[in-house]
Amino acid sequence: MTLSLKRILLVQVYVISCSLLGFGAIGWAQEPEPPSSSSEILGVDHAMRVLADGAWTEKKIAVAYLIEHGEPDLLPQLEELRSNVNRRVRRLMKPVINLLRNKANLVSEDSEARRAAARDLGTRGGPKALPLLKNALSHENDRWVRYDLEEAINLINLEHADPQVRLAAITKLGDLRSAYALPDLEELAQQPADNLEQQTLTNAAAKASRRIQQWHDIAGMVETLLQGLSLSSILLLMALGLAIVFGLMGVINMAHGEMMMIGAYATFVVQEMFKAYLGEQFFDYYFFFALPCAFFVAAFVGWILEGTLIRFLYGRPLETLLVTWGVGLVLIQSARVIFGDLTAVQAPSWLKGGMQIMVGVRLPHNRLFIILLAIFCVAGIYLLLYRTGIGLRIRAVLQNREMSACLGIPTRKFDSYTFAFGSGLAGLAGSALTLVGNVDPELGRNYIVDSFMVVVTGGVGKLAGTIVAALGIGTLNKLLEPSFGAVYGKVMILVLIILFLQFRPSGLFTLKGRHLDS
Repeated sequence: MTLSLKRILLVQVYVISCSLLGFGAIGWAQEPEPPSSSSEILGVDHAMRVLADGAWTEKKIAVAYLIEHGEPDLLPQLEELRSNVNRRVRRLMKPVINLLRNKANLVSEDSEARRAAARDLGTRGGPKALPLLKNALSHENDRWVRYDLEEAINLINLEHADPQVRLAAITKLGDLRSAYALPDLEELAQQPADNLEQQTLTNAAAKASRRIQQWHDIAGMVETLLQGLSLSSILLLMALGLAIVFGLMGVINMAHGEMMMIGAYATFVVQEMFKAYLGEQFFDYYFFFALPCAFFVAAFVGWILEGTLIRFLYGRPLETLLVTWGVGLVLIQSARVIFGDLTAVQAPSWLKGGMQIMVGVRLPHNRLFIILLAIFCVAGIYLLLYRTGIGLRIRAVLQNREMSACLGIPTRKFDSYTFAFGSGLAGLAGSALTLVGNVDPELGRNYIVDSFMVVVTGGVGKLAGTIVAALGIGTLNKLLEPSFGAVYGKVMILVLIILFLQFRPSGLFTLKGRHLDS
């Protein structure tokens, strides 16, 4: 019995051993061949075929070949292939697509495209992007594109194996005040130094980090001032019309913000009409038509409002405040019913992008346009008030309404025209505001309080006071926001204005003359 069991066990061991050896032989026979070298790729067309139908290891080789030898004209084929493969292959193809796209953008006629390509290669390109960047730098004439190319080259050289190359890159990035290099330099400065060479790199990185951080603080302050100037321009456009209406007529127009909203929606309607009837080839010109349209539509609504309601409430400031507040609510709900809660205006192509002021500071074209528009409006109002007969009559009514009426000036007619003109200026402000934000029915409510603060602080009816107060309040608002937040920043500004008015109740500039209400 025992002998039989031993024989059975021996037979089983023999069979199992043969099976294992057989399967092992099969496994060895089926073992994949070692990956081919890139020299087996016979050309770009062959690489594309391998990328489409080859095995995974062959696809890797094809991608490496395309990264080294591919040209931007392959992008359409790669994009088409990318849409027909699985996620794993798409991730494999992403580096070559990004590299070829950046390679095409480096020779683009658009300087912004060249700068974007240089920045992308500097952060994600790796050593293989160095020949592209150096070649582009040798042919580039634009100052800021050259800056981005040099920054990209030295960002890549931070990972170079040669310490001398790394040291030169650290020094150059410090000279360039590169914000992109700051995290890597700070990390390098905190690394322990095991030898003199590493200590030299650490010290250089620490010095470059301090230079970049100091420049970053200066650039941040300049950018904040520019943002404050942009906000001041919008407040100025709003407050100009409000100052004329409040100063001439004594009307507290709480619907002035809704005139701004009407101008914004007028711009939106003009944009949609250009898209629907004139096509894309004329789209970039729509804003030249939208600005006067916004002015005249808001002015017409203001003229209707003055003729139907405001004219019966002169000398009754509380009633005008309540009535105009109610009119504002009606206009808000009407806009919500017609246009919905949120719409957007697309800026024309010539207002996209920006102008580089200094390293780390960029002024967008749309905000620059708003600043120039505010300057143009101030110049126009100055010429109207101080260089025309109509302006002389407006100032006469502003200083002494009764005497102006006795001299034959139609004060009621001037009230109507002035109210329409002030509403039109608010419409211009709304049109300009569409360039930096969305359009919604309560758009004007965000600016009406600040506009009244500008008018009261500058002095009622004084153009110079309105300009100075708008610049001061807008800039102070942006200076306080980073430290205290938007809400508490506005609260602090309001408190400062209240304290200021305790000492100068008439504002910065006092209007001289005998007022109707005095």
